[in-house]
Amino acid sequence: MGWFQRLNEGLSKTRDSLRESLDRFLGRTPDPSLLEELEGGLLQADLGAPVVHRLMQRVRDQARGMDATTSEGVRNLLSWTLYEMLKEASGPPIEQLIDRGARPFVFLVVGVNGAGKTTTIAKVAQRLTSEDRLVLLVAGDTFRAAAIDQLQIWADRIGVEIIRHRPGADPAAVAFDGIAAAKARAVDVVLIDTAGRLHTKSNLMDELRKVKRVISQELPGAPHEVLLVLDATIGQNALAQARQFHQAVGVTGLVLTKLDGTARGGIVVAIAEELKIPVRLVGVGEGAEDLQDFNPEAFVAALFGQQAARS
Repeated sequence: MGWFQRLNEGLSKTRDSLRESLDRFLGRTPDPSLLEELEGGLLQADLGAPVVHRLMQRVRDQARGMDATTSEGVRNLLSWTLYEMLKEASGPPIEQLIDRGARPFVFLVVGVNGAGKTTTIAKVAQRLTSEDRLVLLVAGDTFRAAAIDQLQIWADRIGVEIIRHRPGADPAAVAFDGIAAAKARAVDVVLIDTAGRLHTKSNLMDELRKVKRVISQELPGAPHEVLLVLDATIGQNALAQARQFHQAVGVTGLVLTKLDGTARGGIVVAIAEELKIPVRLVGVGEGAEDLQDFNPEAFVAALFGQQAARS
């Protein structure tokens, strides 16, 4: 199965919700009650109120000029507007970031427990290793012994080295040792896992700030990318998490996981539009190949059931 097909299937729940609202336009004039139904469908897909307001304004402005006998006019208008929004928040592939950055290139990976942080790190490590890049993993989530063990299992499976301490150790000390080891071993890329207790806890954010500060002291300019992993199935809560992590540690890139299990796929648009943070990767399954670079054209095409976009 190709990537676009997996993305298309992954967004099926979100697309079905939108399609139901769009199909109501069939053979009807876009009157206020119909537009209100469409607005409700967009909100249900978790596009977020600011995005929905912008979309509906475009629809209302152009409603008189579009073909009201089919939903295609509305669908094309919405898809083009969403594409314009997402294009602004898309960025280069992670390989380009690495190639034009420092050595070692350091990713600090943050997010709450359960979002898919450790699995994302493993998939990125596997991808970079397959490109003959020397990768080092750092088990910075010392509050969960299971997190350390899980990262160790992935390191062994992929064939990369890992820096780990005992459970309960100071995460900043683990990060420090990881950076020191990366410099000594001429590593290309460092992927640092972090704790992910409830994002509402101020001590987590304080701890992440400390880890980031220690990394910067040991390697000026690092971390070069602060990657926030978000679970797309939680909808607007993901946006709240993004705001808090961004305020605490200055998120520079986003990973949206579990798009295949949600009717709230529009949250990608809501986050990108509000925070203007590049969406680096999206996940639509468990396999390594199911985590791919974010392509705004392909995402919008899958969202509206249109033809596969260009890569």
